[in-house]
Amino acid sequence: MQPNLFPEQRNVNRGTRLIPSSVEAKSHRGRLQRMVGSVLLTCSVLLSLSACAAGKANTPQEGEAFSYAWLKGYAHTLASESYVSHKGELPKSLQGMSWDDYQQFHYKKKAAMWREDDSEFRAELFHLGLYFDTPVHIYELDGGKAELIEYSPSMFDYGKSKVKGSQMPKDLGFAGFRMQFNTDWQRDVVAFLGASYFRAVGQEMQYGLSARGLAVDTALPKPEEFPMFTHFWLEKPQPGSNIATVYALLDSPSVTGAYRFDIEPGERLKMKVDVAIYPRKAIERLGVAPLTSMYMVGENDRRTGYDWRQEIHDTDGLAMHTGNGEWIWRPLANPSNLRFNAYSDENPKGFGLLQRDRHFDHYQDDGVFYEKRPSLWIEPTGNWGKGSVQLVEIPTLDETFDNIVAFWNPAEPIQPGQELLYSYNMYWGGIPPVQSPRARVVDTFTGLGGVVGQKRKYYSKRFVIDFAGGSLPMLGKDTQVKAVISTSQGRVEIESARPLASINGYRAMFDLVPPEDSLEPINLRVYLEVDGQPLTETWMYQWTPPPMDDRELHNAGHLQ
Repeated sequence: MQPNLFPEQRNVNRGTRLIPSSVEAKSHRGRLQRMVGSVLLTCSVLLSLSACAAGKANTPQEGEAFSYAWLKGYAHTLASESYVSHKGELPKSLQGMSWDDYQQFHYKKKAAMWREDDSEFRAELFHLGLYFDTPVHIYELDGGKAELIEYSPSMFDYGKSKVKGSQMPKDLGFAGFRMQFNTDWQRDVVAFLGASYFRAVGQEMQYGLSARGLAVDTALPKPEEFPMFTHFWLEKPQPGSNIATVYALLDSPSVTGAYRFDIEPGERLKMKVDVAIYPRKAIERLGVAPLTSMYMVGENDRRTGYDWRQEIHDTDGLAMHTGNGEWIWRPLANPSNLRFNAYSDENPKGFGLLQRDRHFDHYQDDGVFYEKRPSLWIEPTGNWGKGSVQLVEIPTLDETFDNIVAFWNPAEPIQPGQELLYSYNMYWGGIPPVQSPRARVVDTFTGLGGVVGQKRKYYSKRFVIDFAGGSLPMLGKDTQVKAVISTSQGRVEIESARPLASINGYRAMFDLVPPEDSLEPINLRVYLEVDGQPLTETWMYQWTPPPMDDRELHNAGHLQ
C-alpha cells in the first residue's frame, strides 16, 4: 500500500510506518488543508483559496533548448498579458470529492519517473481532486528537451473510490509531485503540492513546516492572493548525481515568476533557489521566501493549554541574522488577536523558523513527533537591499491550522514591469547550518509575577529566559553577568541573571508591570553581558497585557 498524502513519517522498531492511524488521519486532513493555503490571513477572518493557472502550451520553439533564461523570458512575457484562470477545469467525477475518496488515490511505485534509470532520485505525481482543482502541467527535461508527461490512468490505483481512470481525459494534468532519494524509496525527501507550497525533510525524514514560492498581500485587511506553480519541469538527474533540478512557472492575477530549485538531500536537505519575479500590477506587500508553520501552545504561551500535551508546535521561534551581524531569537506565540511585526534590516545574512526544542518529553506525542520537525533556514546569496523580515501570528484553537508566516519584504514599492531577482539557499533539518557563536536562548517561560509568599498588590508578568552555549560554560564564579533589559512600555522589576547548572548556562528573570491605561502590545529585548560585552544573542518578545478585569492576582487566603 502506498503512503498517504504527506504522511507523518516515523520509525517504529526500525520499521517504516507509512499509513497514519485513524486518530492521526484527522490531523492529516487538517494539515493538508493548511498545506494548500486554504486559509487567508486577513485579520482573523478565514477566506477560501483562489489559485489559477496558465495554459500548457509553453514549451520552447522547435530546435530551441529549454533553459532557465527561456523560462524567465516566458514568465516576463506572460506578465504583460491578461491573467487566465483554469481553476475548476476538472471532470465532474473529481469535483466535490470527499477526503476519504481522495485518499484512495495512490500513484503506483512501478510508474515512478527514473525508476529504470541509473538515478539517485525517483519522482511520483499527485492526482487532481479534492482541494486541488487547477491542473498543473509537468514536463520531463532531458538534454534540454522538454516533454510533457501525459496523464494515464495506468499510473494510479483508484482503490475503492468511484472514480474511473479510463474516463479521464489524456490532458487532465496533475496536482503536483513528490521525490524520493536512494536512501529510502518509500519516504519522500521533498514534495510540491497546492498553490506554490512545498515541503522537504532532513535526516529526520519528518515533514513539518512548509515553504511557498511567493506570498502576496499577507495579513492585510483584504483577501490574500495565493500565486500558484502552474508548470514544473523535472530535469532527469545525471547518473550518480545527488542533486535534482526542478524548474517552475508561477502565475497569479498580480504576478508571474520563474523558479529554479537545485535539491540536494542530506543531513540537512539543501535547496539552491533562483527566482525571477514579474509583477502584473502594484503589490502592497510582497513576501519573498515565505515560510508557513504552526504554533498552538508552548512553554511561553499557555493560552490554549487545554490539551494533555504540554507543547504543540512545528516551530518555536523566528531566528534572524541581521546585516550588521546581530543574532536575534523571537519566540513564537499563539495570540488572542492577529499580530504583525516587521523587523527592518539591510542585506540580511539569514532568517528562519526553527524548532529548537527537540526533547520528546516536552511534547509526549508519539503520533506526529513534533520534536523531529525540521527547521528551515533561509540564506540569501547576494545583496537583498533594504527591507524587513515580517512575522504574522494568527490565533488558532487547533493544531491543524497553519497560523505562523514569515518572509522577507523589500522596502522598495512593487510596480508592474519590474524584474525582481532573488537567490537564496534553503536548509531543511533539525539544526540550521549556521548559529550564533554566542550563547543562544534555549527556553522561554512566562507566568504571573510577584514574590513567592508575599501578597501581590498589583499585576505583573514574569519572564524567564534561559541561555546556553557560547562562552557561558567558561565564566568564573565571580564573573558579574548582567541582564540588559529594554521595554517599550511598563516598568521592569525583580530582575536577575544567575547561573543555571542544569543547562551549564544562565537564567535571566524579571517582572514587567504593564501600564494600567494601555492594552497596547509591549516589545521586549534582553541579552546578557559582562563589562559591556554581549555574551548572548538578543531575545525579542512581544506581549499584550490582558484587560484590567482579567488581571487576577491569585493571592492565597493566608497572605496578608
